[in-house]
Amino acid sequence: MIIWKFKIVSMQGNKKNIIVEMSFQFALEIIEFCEELEEKKKFIISRQLLRSGTSIGANIREAQNAESKADFIHKMKISAKEVDETIYWLELCKFSESYPTNEDLILQINNIQMVLSKIIGTAKRNK
Repeated sequence: MIIWKFKIVSMQGNKKNIIVEMSFQFALEIIEFCEELEEKKKFIISRQLLRSGTSIGANIREAQNAESKADFIHKMKISAKEVDETIYWLELCKFSESYPTNEDLILQINNIQMVLSKIIGTAKRNK
């Protein structure tokens, strides 16, 4: 079970935005995992994972202020690409014998991927 540590509100007011919350919490936990990788001198994967894992939420936040529906979809698709890259790095850690793994991060990123996919699909249909 995932317990959200922070309540994040959307850029458009006090309305709860689950994908903003999920991606922010995920970014915080990615930072912690990357620090663990750094301690184990796994610098290359750590830096790649840090970039892609924190970029997801940054692009989602940017999408909240999109100039058009097309711009919103485009920014959310960029986030989806970052999700795929993050999954790749987490899977490398999982299947490499000398790397630590974090099953909770894998669960979280899969949930983010599902929600993001739904959002993009809905936005495309309502375009």
